[in-house]
Amino acid sequence: MDIKFLQSLVAVIDEGSIAAAARSQLITPAAVSQRILSLEQDLNCKLFSRAGHKVKPTHACLNIQSRAKHLIAQSQLLLADIDESGLSGSLNIGANSTALTGMIPRLLSPFIEIAPNAKLRVTPGTSIDLYQALLADDIDIAIMVKPVTPIPKSLRYWVLRSEPLMLIHHNNVKGSIEQILSTQSYIQYDPHCWGGLLAKQYLQDNSINKQSMFDLDSLEAITQLVSESVGVSLVPDWIGLKAAQLNISTKLINDPKYQREMILMSAYHPRSPKLVDTFLKLAKSEQAPSVKN
Repeated sequence: MDIKFLQSLVAVIDEGSIAAAARSQLITPAAVSQRILSLEQDLNCKLFSRAGHKVKPTHACLNIQSRAKHLIAQSQLLLADIDESGLSGSLNIGANSTALTGMIPRLLSPFIEIAPNAKLRVTPGTSIDLYQALLADDIDIAIMVKPVTPIPKSLRYWVLRSEPLMLIHHNNVKGSIEQILSTQSYIQYDPHCWGGLLAKQYLQDNSINKQSMFDLDSLEAITQLVSESVGVSLVPDWIGLKAAQLNISTKLINDPKYQREMILMSAYHPRSPKLVDTFLKLAKSEQAPSVKN
């Protein structure tokens, strides 16, 4: 059984269609279909049911999904086992939206210089999604907001940035934090995000009953709307704020209780320890964090 066939199987499950899986693997849809057909013949079962351009994994397909991913991961470690430097193999890096634009670009170039034979993949997602992916062993490492729940001993993390909560508003808006929140339209950082929970907690703790215009989980979008005088918002001092605040003033909430921590998290015993450690060193050299277990 060819590992590439299993990679196509997982790609179809993840992407939801033959065409999308083909694009992600840089091969033709016909090649993906042939690989799936070959697997069905080898396993003597139907792996997908087809409805138009979409495909749905069968019960048998879902049963073998986890083992297929494990076999793929183990096969990718073969090259790393041969390479004495430990800098070969694959590294799947998860990143939330602010890390994706503010941190990842600065880290990938020096990482590739150190480990040119490594195969990198960047997986975007919310911090909650990335945390679940780490627990499921679907990604190797993630830059994300620190979870609000206890972190299991199977994971380790480093604090990269401590971001205090602040009120952001257009330069034309004047007054104290309380005055501005009471008089201006409010754009809420989605409380379903861990960072958004801190802003919601601040309002509750200070008995500020504020109805939001809408909830957004994108700090970039919130900042843009504030700069266009659409409303005001409570957000962490995220890495792209200074570059984006041409028309924005900020008021710091100097209480660590509402501080968002950006962390880098990995399994305590990662699949590719040398690659993970190399990425960690680069990230730590950018931020000067402390290690946590």
